[in-house]
Amino acid sequence: MSGWSNGSPSVSYTSFLLVGFPGLQESRALLMLPFLSLYLVIISANVLVIHTVAAQRSLHQPMYALIPLLLAVNICAATIVVPAMLFSFSTHFNHISLAHCLFQMFCIYFLVAFDCSMALDCYVAICYPLRYPEIITTQLLTGLVGVEPAKSTCIIAPVVGLSSQVRFCWSDVIYHFAYEHMALMKLSYGDVSLNKTVELTVRMFNRVLELLLGAPYSRIILAAVRISSGRARSKALNTCGSHLLVIFTVYSSTVSSSIVYRVARTASQDVHNLFSAFYLLLPRLVNPIIYGARTKEIKQHLGTLSQRAQLQAPIEKSQPLTLM
Repeated sequence: MSGWSNGSPSVSYTSFLLVGFPGLQESRALLMLPFLSLYLVIISANVLVIHTVAAQRSLHQPMYALIPLLLAVNICAATIVVPAMLFSFSTHFNHISLAHCLFQMFCIYFLVAFDCSMALDCYVAICYPLRYPEIITTQLLTGLVGVEPAKSTCIIAPVVGLSSQVRFCWSDVIYHFAYEHMALMKLSYGDVSLNKTVELTVRMFNRVLELLLGAPYSRIILAAVRISSGRARSKALNTCGSHLLVIFTVYSSTVSSSIVYRVARTASQDVHNLFSAFYLLLPRLVNPIIYGARTKEIKQHLGTLSQRAQLQAPIEKSQPLTLM
């Protein structure tokens, strides 16, 4: 418990109580069902597409290699967020130490910042199709993927490191379902302007990196529009359409959450938490649907798997039981 002497705190909290959606605590048991169902759908959809890409030899190409990685990141991000959310609805399992809190904060932001560099793949496929096998190699994709963890770590580590130095004396209750930086800083005592400045700098730096990553898409669209053949133009736009939809989903959810947090000051904590859930979980649900529905080859193989499952079900039902 925190103590005070001469108007300043003498003890800092080292464990916290996580309370997700505080205005709906009387209905917390009912909240578990929809979020648990959403989690199971996210896991199932991502695993299905990953299995499809891994099982089909025709999809073992560089242009499909980044999709399973992106979907694996989706599974990890949902697994970090949703179980903590479900525990926050409980009165017995919602206690957490500061070290565990900081670790989960790092994992959440690390996975959110982890971006697969798919713009380069699309750009080369449309602008330099004949040189695609020469430029997009397994070694190049391995290097790009290796850069992502280093980039995410460099972005997130300063924020988490500074948070570990803060004294949390006002309260030991976090009114959130996840261990977000701002939710934790509300409990801090003293000057945390450096933390907020670093967080803002990191956010701006991350936005600049994302803009640089998305810059090739403008050239992709221009190159596709200049193609004289309508069929080829449609195919080129469809090639990058899935990635553009994913980017739009991520940015729209991020912007919506930021606007509500910074503008709608009078909104309840439950509204802020709902938009945070929207920002953290919606892309994890939409990504496998986009790639499964819009990528022609993956869609065809998913249809084949579905037909096989439908054919096997009647056969299993029609098999006679053998008595021992």
